[in-house]
Amino acid sequence: MDFSLSRQQKMVKDEFARLVKEVVIPRAQENDRNGCIPDDALQKVWELGVSVSMIPEEFGGYGSPASAVESAIILEELAYGEMAFAMAATAPSLFLHPIAEMGTEKQKKKYLPLYCRDTFKSCTMAVNEPHYGFDAVALKTAAAKKNGAFVLNGDKCFVPLAAKSDHMLVAAELDGKNALFIISNDNPGLVIDEKETNLGYYSLETHELKLNNCEIPAEDRLGEAGGCNFDRILQQCRVAMSAMATGLARAAFDHARDYAKNRHQFGEPIACRQSIAFMIAEMAYEVEAMRHLTWKAASRLDAGRDARREAYLARLYAGEKAMRITDFGLQIYGGHGYIREYPMERFYRDARGVAILEGMATV
Repeated sequence: MDFSLSRQQKMVKDEFARLVKEVVIPRAQENDRNGCIPDDALQKVWELGVSVSMIPEEFGGYGSPASAVESAIILEELAYGEMAFAMAATAPSLFLHPIAEMGTEKQKKKYLPLYCRDTFKSCTMAVNEPHYGFDAVALKTAAAKKNGAFVLNGDKCFVPLAAKSDHMLVAAELDGKNALFIISNDNPGLVIDEKETNLGYYSLETHELKLNNCEIPAEDRLGEAGGCNFDRILQQCRVAMSAMATGLARAAFDHARDYAKNRHQFGEPIACRQSIAFMIAEMAYEVEAMRHLTWKAASRLDAGRDARREAYLARLYAGEKAMRITDFGLQIYGGHGYIREYPMERFYRDARGVAILEGMATV
């Protein structure tokens, strides 16, 4: 078992870390206040091929081997800069990766070239539903066969960049199993509500969808006649969320550690106080634990093995520890942690969504 990065992985990590330092972090607080992300920042990530690198060259991609571990490394770096930015910049992956991996040849030829271009273009996936006790395995949104097509009814929420996306994948229950359907933004049965106002991710545009007898051609059900492997897609999404939570937690740790070293009280840095030092130490080893659980699940995906257990545990742990780490950070900052001038309160708000949201990113 070797946890060291390969030369390729180290290059990818360094490249995205540099972009985050130069482009994302300087604008993160402003993005959060304004509730939007500049297009030029998204374009810079797009130019690194984050969503299209694994798309075959015949469809306009780079044809690189798909790697969940490498994607997890990228997502951690992006979320280190800003969690909402990481979700927005990689939203097209939610649509493109499932089609590239599980779509029919006709679906690949029809949809992948539309987005494998030089300019960032939104597409997304809708999984979350606005009801108590939501479970991604037991969806309320339902699809039914009708006259050689499918008709979808139900509601979705927290759909990233829905209003800006020409196409999206929508998860729905069909004959007792979950399936994904390709829907155009202009479908008359689809209603996209105004931007949601959420506790965190202020700069990420998410929307609620209403599907009212939304008719989908039979050929736009993802996959062959047997459908797609939705469970694997869910595993990939959970690994991605765990990776982003790791980046968020690492950012909170770094800020809290540096603040504790520079903040002096009673003639010494507050980092010298045992209570503060213990919190910083716990934050450090929990970030490492989050990363190792994420990489373990990602490595199983790369090996073509079932990662249901590993992906669930990684995301469960990430949801709990991201909240604990950002809460520690808030305590170390004291009153300053509650002020929007500092990033810690943003970390705290964003961490709450890790345990709640499904299908917001994929590896």
